[in-house]
Amino acid sequence: MGYSIMIIDDSETIRAVLERTLAMTKLPIDSVIQANNGKEALDKLETLWIDIIFSDINMPVMDGIKFVETVSASPEYKHIPVVIVSTEGSTTRIDNLIKKGVKGYLRKPFTPEKIRDIIITTLGEWK
Repeated sequence: MGYSIMIIDDSETIRAVLERTLAMTKLPIDSVIQANNGKEALDKLETLWIDIIFSDINMPVMDGIKFVETVSASPEYKHIPVVIVSTEGSTTRIDNLIKKGVKGYLRKPFTPEKIRDIIITTLGEWK
């Protein structure tokens, strides 16, 4: 069994690129679940086991910040690490997100190596 990963982004193209890039990491990945926004992701979390979540910040319905706050406050989901994927690189913004519970920050554009390193750092080496 491998990792179950969720990608949250309102851009179908970015979700597809991230999913393809995840495949290039050579990590054991069992499933990649996609969601258009934080609300859709929360709905999917009710029935799915997810090991790590990659989320954009700016999305309609529920943005990444509100999603992180909701997940961090939830006894059912607070154990799931959330990694923000964004073009924004403000240190203040990243520090604020970490205070809210974000476990990592991946700046666009990203490489398979950067994604692999974040997964291994966050979840540990897959045995």
